[in-house]
Amino acid sequence: MTKSKISASQNFGEFFRLKRVGLGFTLRAFCEKYNFDPGNISKLERGILSPTIDQEKLEGYAMALKVSKDSPEWVTFFDLAHMAKGTLPPDIKNNQKTISLLPAFYRTARGGKLTKEKLNKLIDLLNSNS
Repeated sequence: MTKSKISASQNFGEFFRLKRVGLGFTLRAFCEKYNFDPGNISKLERGILSPTIDQEKLEGYAMALKVSKDSPEWVTFFDLAHMAKGTLPPDIKNNQKTISLLPAFYRTARGGKLTKEKLNKLIDLLNSNS
């Protein structure tokens, strides 16, 4: 999967399925090769079962899907899993400066349509945290 195929609105299951199919695996063949339960992977891909946020299990999935460690796809994969669970990824949860910006983000997001000025200010705040 190329970067252009990764969508901001994509969910974990869609990402997982697109990667698996992109590798040329049927669901059964993928599960046989990597010793995953086909019923659970099917439910995961269809969004019926939410993904784990267990680091070791996610790494196993990512490696099976040939997602390179520390690549943008790796980060997306883990972010989508945390998003599905409604949790913050550990690298964000443990960063107090980022956490301190969340209230401003929430207020801005709840305000409906963002003006260009507010959007730029939010981007500046987030970028200054990097």
